[in-house]
Amino acid sequence: MIQQISIIGSGVMGSSIAQSFAASGYSVMIHDLNEELLQKAKKRILENVSLMVEEAGLNEGQKHTVLANIHYTADLEEAVREADFILEAIPEVIEWKWELYEKLERIMKTDAIVASNTSTFPISRLMEKATFADRMMITHFFNPGHLVPLVELVKHPQTKEAVVDATMDLIRQIGKSPILLKKEISGFIANRLQTALMREAFYLLKEGVASARDIDTAITAGPGFRWAFTGPIEIVDFGGLDTWQRVFENVAPDLDQSVEAPEVIQELVEQGKLGTKSGEGIFPYDDRLVSQKLNERDRNFIKLGKMKARGIPQQAKV
Repeated sequence: MIQQISIIGSGVMGSSIAQSFAASGYSVMIHDLNEELLQKAKKRILENVSLMVEEAGLNEGQKHTVLANIHYTADLEEAVREADFILEAIPEVIEWKWELYEKLERIMKTDAIVASNTSTFPISRLMEKATFADRMMITHFFNPGHLVPLVELVKHPQTKEAVVDATMDLIRQIGKSPILLKKEISGFIANRLQTALMREAFYLLKEGVASARDIDTAITAGPGFRWAFTGPIEIVDFGGLDTWQRVFENVAPDLDQSVEAPEVIQELVEQGKLGTKSGEGIFPYDDRLVSQKLNERDRNFIKLGKMKARGIPQQAKV
């Protein structure tokens, strides 16, 4: 039975995933390399939980319980020695992950389940130098991890079915919507879908079809509005397969077919314009605006989550 959770990596994803487990009553230990990183995580989690009090109906007692369920340590052995489930959320550098797995093999419990939050590496690559593939999973959360329901799960060919079942059950227990991939594929599911969409969005921007703001609005006020409740495959069913056959045949030949990052992105990266992290990307930003937009985003995600939980009737049209 899974009771003790260990999160390795206290960044934006690691801290928000830890919050998800703590909010569901699990005891969580967060590990990172030093106290400064852990203090940043502690502050981030406090801000997140405080927002849940404002928007999600969490009371002060529940807030205290969530915070009390989370413990912090810069000692890796202390973090994992009693853990039943260890989730690695360190940067996407394969050598760092291999080094961590080598250490885990020496200090973790022999029946502990290990998971990675990777969005980049296939599980076969992660396990090239490790010996615990039979109890290894990918559990790919989406930012912000404490609010977005989706978690993509990938198993290794050697992963025991009991481990798969226990992981699926655990993810459901914290209120998430897990999906299990039947085979290994780069980008998993959600990132493949959104990369295809973004490729076309940047093609439209490059061709001058519309402004960046209007292209974003075309999604948030159109397909994105529907996708909150109805997925693309069901939309085709509701719209009529014959209708969508004509849509594909008419539109698909003109879609962007490039196999590298859009020119706009490449040019801006060369100029050091990286988005919010540098103060400018496609749009300009300052610290106040970024903080405001993140706060608005999370408040809206909380409201959307509450709406979906109430089971709003679903309808789709072409």
